[in-house]
Amino acid sequence: MRLRSGVFASSCLMVEALGVALFLRGFFPVPVRSLPRREARGDPPAEPAPPGPGMVSNWTKIPPPLFKKVVIVLIDALRDDFVFGSKGKQFMPYTRQVVEKGTSYSFIAEAKPPTVTMPRIKALMTGSIPGFIDVVVNLNSPALLEDNLIWQAKTAGKRIIFYGDDTWVKLFPKHFVEYDGTTSFFVSDFTEVDDNVTRHLDRVLKREDWDLLILHYLGLDHIGHVTGPNSPLVGPKLREMDNIVKKIHISLLLKEEASLRNLLVVCGDHGMSETGSHGGSTEGEVHTPLLFISSAFEKRSGPLTKPEVVQQTDLASTLAVGLGLPISRNSVGNLILPVVGGKTMREQLRFVHLNGFQLSRLLQENTAAYEKDPGYEHFKTAEKSHGNWIKLYLEGNNSEILLNLGKKVLKQYLEALRILSSSLSKQVAQYDMYSMMVGTVIIMEVLLLLLLSVPKALSSRAEFEVLLSPPLFSLLFYLMCLTLCAVHVIVCTSVQSLCYFCSMSWLTAVGVMMLISALMCIILSAIAKMFENSRLPMKNPVVSSSSWSEIDVLILAGTIGHVLSLGASSYIEEEHQTWYFLINTLCLVLCQELCRNNFLLKECDPQQSTTVKQNFDSIGEASASRNIDIPVAGNSKLGKATSSAEFIKGSDKWISLASPWIILICCRLLRSLNQTGVQWAHRPDFGHWLISSEHKSELSFLAAVSLLMVFFLVQRRCSMVSKIAMALGLLGVYSYRAAIGNVIFPWQHDSKDISKGITEARFVYVFVLGIVFTGTKDLLKSQVISSVSSVKRTGLWEVYSGLVLLAALLFRPHNLPVLVFCLLIQTMITKYIWRPLKFDAAQITIMHYWFGQAFFYFQGNSNGIATVDVSAGFVGLESYVEIPAIFLTAFATYAGPLLWAIHLLCYLSSEVSRNSAAVGHGCFCYALMRSIPVAIYIVLVTGLRYHLFIWSVFSPKLLYEGVHVFITTAICLFFTAMDQNHSHKVQH
Repeated sequence: MRLRSGVFASSCLMVEALGVALFLRGFFPVPVRSLPRREARGDPPAEPAPPGPGMVSNWTKIPPPLFKKVVIVLIDALRDDFVFGSKGKQFMPYTRQVVEKGTSYSFIAEAKPPTVTMPRIKALMTGSIPGFIDVVVNLNSPALLEDNLIWQAKTAGKRIIFYGDDTWVKLFPKHFVEYDGTTSFFVSDFTEVDDNVTRHLDRVLKREDWDLLILHYLGLDHIGHVTGPNSPLVGPKLREMDNIVKKIHISLLLKEEASLRNLLVVCGDHGMSETGSHGGSTEGEVHTPLLFISSAFEKRSGPLTKPEVVQQTDLASTLAVGLGLPISRNSVGNLILPVVGGKTMREQLRFVHLNGFQLSRLLQENTAAYEKDPGYEHFKTAEKSHGNWIKLYLEGNNSEILLNLGKKVLKQYLEALRILSSSLSKQVAQYDMYSMMVGTVIIMEVLLLLLLSVPKALSSRAEFEVLLSPPLFSLLFYLMCLTLCAVHVIVCTSVQSLCYFCSMSWLTAVGVMMLISALMCIILSAIAKMFENSRLPMKNPVVSSSSWSEIDVLILAGTIGHVLSLGASSYIEEEHQTWYFLINTLCLVLCQELCRNNFLLKECDPQQSTTVKQNFDSIGEASASRNIDIPVAGNSKLGKATSSAEFIKGSDKWISLASPWIILICCRLLRSLNQTGVQWAHRPDFGHWLISSEHKSELSFLAAVSLLMVFFLVQRRCSMVSKIAMALGLLGVYSYRAAIGNVIFPWQHDSKDISKGITEARFVYVFVLGIVFTGTKDLLKSQVISSVSSVKRTGLWEVYSGLVLLAALLFRPHNLPVLVFCLLIQTMITKYIWRPLKFDAAQITIMHYWFGQAFFYFQGNSNGIATVDVSAGFVGLESYVEIPAIFLTAFATYAGPLLWAIHLLCYLSSEVSRNSAAVGHGCFCYALMRSIPVAIYIVLVTGLRYHLFIWSVFSPKLLYEGVHVFITTAICLFFTAMDQNHSHKVQH
């Protein structure tokens, strides 16, 4: 079967995307210890039996509840310093007074990554650590089937009322006797989303028909996403939350009974970073306040000390004890002892024994050699000491010895709980190794196939024969299929844990096995063909003109260096530094190439130059039959020098020489705009200075100038209709930002009239769709009338312009200079560097790819989930709509790589002097550059799956790589579609 390079590359990427999806599903499995809820309740363990005959403890039931009513106030994105820091003292005076002088206990609860809402709610209510893949299903939360506090409370007859984030309603359907859910994803709503919760308070607090009230406030989180933690909107919101805490606390005190007190819990699900986002593992994201307020506690005295750090998972165990419920079977949390510190020693020992028994049973269910675990050994020792204490207690011993022994046993239990919890937290979910291995095999086979195809895929024909029939009808293919199917049967019938690949239908599994076998047979056939060709004598040998240039060496060294750096957590955290270094080095090498080509010709006399050109032309034909595309003159250094002879006579010579230095300056300015990564992300940057409320005028001026620059840089190739649409669209972008209060118009003195900007954003969407539709119409026309190449070039540029307008709308105002510099660098690099140097399509594609990667980080992105700008997914939407929100968020995040990829297609299609296979070459190289790092990284992640930073560093990067593969697949399919009309132009 004969395939063009673009078609072959796109097909390979689609197969690779399948492998990546399978690997991700195996790497991020659903936690395997979740037990059916009907099995979760059982008889509680009795107190440890006292040694000696005839003595038995009569306490075999769950202890009675410690509190009559419990109210949980969960404030989304509440950082610990919002309560314990200066903001808390200024904006939450009542809460701060209760913390310092009231009857309360305060802690800092540490959340585990990923710090997004749905996994955190699971951790709070189940006590388990959710799998990292929960960050993906966070947008569509399924019902929680494992044992949890809410289910235990409902089963025990507790009446639960909930108001707030509708994630709870999805996780716990039919659990609440009354509820009112609000969407958590419309981040432009700061007030209504909280008012819809508070409006129920007065009525509910007067009633007696409930036992557990849960309130989840979202406004603070929304403010953080849109304006950051230092926004002037944060203070009033904290004051609003403080008044709510005050109202609830006073109401609970007024209705309290002497026998059984009430409890108010104030907490956050996660914090927020310095940019207002969350999802990562910085201190601001993982540290949240946890307050227990009840008149059952002793009144605090003395100065406020730094609160003790506990785990967020500890809340589930503590509340279970407080409500008189069994601790969730899958909980890895510890009882927070001060909450029960007012009880008798026997009760305290009973509580920690129940917690220890639950943790040790969980360890037994998941660890074969559980008896050798230090935590289990400590628990058994404490249990034995507990039995001795009970013996003394039942004998009526009330001396100091009993109290001291009780304290000793309590200390032993707490140490056992700590070790057990730590041990269980390290093995919270088992990897689905079978699915991971199948995915890895597919990805590595695709990479090997792409590497073997490089010589033919980058030939001037960009078309080659893919040997399908011989491998697919060979004995080897059928033997491999049978072997793999046998392995599949053995694995799936013997594996004890849940395996996703085994849960597929047999028809699908056999199809995957056939795909793996076919790829392996094609690879072996290609290798055999290469060896066979290497033995044949070469016909018409020519002088090689493909010696390695500095650019080629840099591309190879940079690619290898970047791939190797992915094995170190520090390099992943600071990957932006790698790309900044590579493009800076690239600019210096390009400067050297320009100087060599310009000044080499200056020193050559005309006669020698003519002779050189004649000699070069004599080898052009031969090299064209076996090398990559050569525009006009070829790709040797002499060819490049000669081909730029006409160019250097013009006045643009000095601009060409200055271009690399101008690009370097632009890149340096962009680095100062957004600090990213981990090590230096906290340092102030120009972006933070711009978004502060004191500099709104400067931000407005910069945004206006940036939008004007975008128009002048984009409109040059657009039709008149598209130019008008672009101008109106950019005006709409500024109006949208002014409507939501980011910028101001010159005639505005303030921005008090803040709206959601729905009308303005939709106004821009109309022009985006109009421009893209106009370009698409031209592209479809060019497919029918292939001879009109100018129609295709115009269509591609208008599609590109529409995407630029969409990026301008979704980018935050301080990031608009990123878009301007992107367009400016693209203009300079194509006009003043690519054209005079006459690089081939493969080199240009790889350099475009590098710049796209650098601009991904120039936008302020990193390899952490926290830097994803979720607010971009809700521009112009009145409510959460899943597909548009996902598309807009993905586009805003990957705008840099996307715009550079589409610009590459525009450039290769517009160069009439190039071989018609240039687009195919670009598509192939783009696929290869994406396949190399993702394949190697998947192998590295598999080997490092027990690394200390696997969840905080390597896993988020894996998600980014996976999404990038899917986006690159779509890009290459677009390349292939645009290359269709060249199918009949392949040179023979």
